[in-house]
Amino acid sequence: MSQSPMVTNGTSPPHLSGSDNEAKKVKLEQSSANGPSRVVHIRSLPPDCTEADVVQLGLPYGKMSNVLLLKQKNQAFLEFLDEQAAVTMVSFHQQNPAQIRMRSVYVQFSNHKELKTDQANSFQNATAQAALQAASAVMGGPTEDGQKRTTLRIIVEHLVYPVGIEVLYQIFSKFGKVLKMIIFTKNNSFQALIQMSDPVAANAAKLSLDGQNIYNGCCTLRIDYSKLNNLNVKYNNDKSRDFTNPNLPSGDPGLDQAMPFGGPGSLVTPVVPGMGAAPLSAYGAANVVGGTPVYASNFSGNNSAQVSQMSSYGVPSPMGAARLMTLNAAAAAGNAVLLVSNLDEQKVTPDALFTLFGVYGDVHRVKILFNKKDNALVQMAEPHQAQLAIAHLDKVKVWGKSIRVTQSKHTLVQMPKEGQPDAGLTKDFTNSPLHRFKRPGSKNCQNIFPPSTVLHLSNIPPNIEEDFITEAFQEHGQVKAFKFFPKDRKMALIQMASVDEAVTALIAMHNYPLSDTNHLRVSFSKSTI
Repeated sequence: MSQSPMVTNGTSPPHLSGSDNEAKKVKLEQSSANGPSRVVHIRSLPPDCTEADVVQLGLPYGKMSNVLLLKQKNQAFLEFLDEQAAVTMVSFHQQNPAQIRMRSVYVQFSNHKELKTDQANSFQNATAQAALQAASAVMGGPTEDGQKRTTLRIIVEHLVYPVGIEVLYQIFSKFGKVLKMIIFTKNNSFQALIQMSDPVAANAAKLSLDGQNIYNGCCTLRIDYSKLNNLNVKYNNDKSRDFTNPNLPSGDPGLDQAMPFGGPGSLVTPVVPGMGAAPLSAYGAANVVGGTPVYASNFSGNNSAQVSQMSSYGVPSPMGAARLMTLNAAAAAGNAVLLVSNLDEQKVTPDALFTLFGVYGDVHRVKILFNKKDNALVQMAEPHQAQLAIAHLDKVKVWGKSIRVTQSKHTLVQMPKEGQPDAGLTKDFTNSPLHRFKRPGSKNCQNIFPPSTVLHLSNIPPNIEEDFITEAFQEHGQVKAFKFFPKDRKMALIQMASVDEAVTALIAMHNYPLSDTNHLRVSFSKSTI
């Protein structure tokens, strides 16, 4: 909760109180109470203010040497190299009220002559330095074509989990105001164009985020400047967004944004069909997801840190960006429970749903609803696995019916009480040996694909021939082709006549016994035969 702004006149500023954790991270050297100072005190900041916003406010007046943002106090301190620059800034804004993110802020001299930040506060200090470096680069002059860039081009490498507009917004808005965004695929890679409000914010985001991972070990950001200075966004949907104009139509979800690439014929395809937009208010600054504290590994080592520790600083940095991005992605994904509807109630079982949804994450519990047996709740191990299942299984045909997969309002699938009749409709798979992703860094994480006619088979014993396998699969549809891997006969590809039949075959044949010690492993493949 933000506190009312406080004016300091000769006494220690409020952020130096012993109860304030942030105060322990800063040391301000006392000067005279009312005289000019190189340090400017800015009050009544908006809650979402960033270091880049503060630096942007001071940019017209001269070079800055330090910045300290106290988010819990809605205050900031900005130090200039030259006292005259601070005098000019304060004098101007006494007559012309300053604004940050459409909110009026108050600018005055600090009663401290120098601003010193504790180097141990790596989260906040590194972000401040990124903002100052960005400002320095901007003040150094325009680019070769005379323009100062505000639009970034992002390529996400090693895309294992879905990345949408909401996830990217949460990451990049930590460095300044995000105006517009477009996501698309090009040259078989996920890309995005993000237009920031000013060059400082764009440069700070680029300096801090380039090379960082959204999720641990995958979804790596590669960031450069775009040649486009203004994005032409016509629709607000899951592929494009104008955050300055919420009244734009959603348009046809099947249409793609061609305008940024020079006109018709340059159509792009969304990388995550079916991944809908989520309200930004759902993300907040919470340090828990589904009631459980979130942990993420530091990209520079194997140490872990509670995200709650980061949220007290409130802003990302080169050192902490990977951890904060992991939180944002998990928060954007919501809880881990899915509602699956339009199932064939004559064929659906907890085990069938465990097998199908287990392609995209580890399924912990499944409950088929007693009074509506064409509906089920599926609880995944992690929120991002639930989002992956939505992206790949929503509207897919299962047993001839297009199922719907959406986020459930429930955060946990309850097991029936002891003695309560359930007819086998609820099952706990938490300790199942058939989970595909329980080992960190498993190769299965790198081989997640949407449903397709071609299935990848593995764990085939040497004495099993092609005819045995194809005959077993023909009980679930028409087999069009089969091929063993030339260098590893433990694996093979099999092609069914349709995606519907491939889905049915996967449900039936995964974990199919081929011998006393070998059970068949089946997954969707991107290969062709």
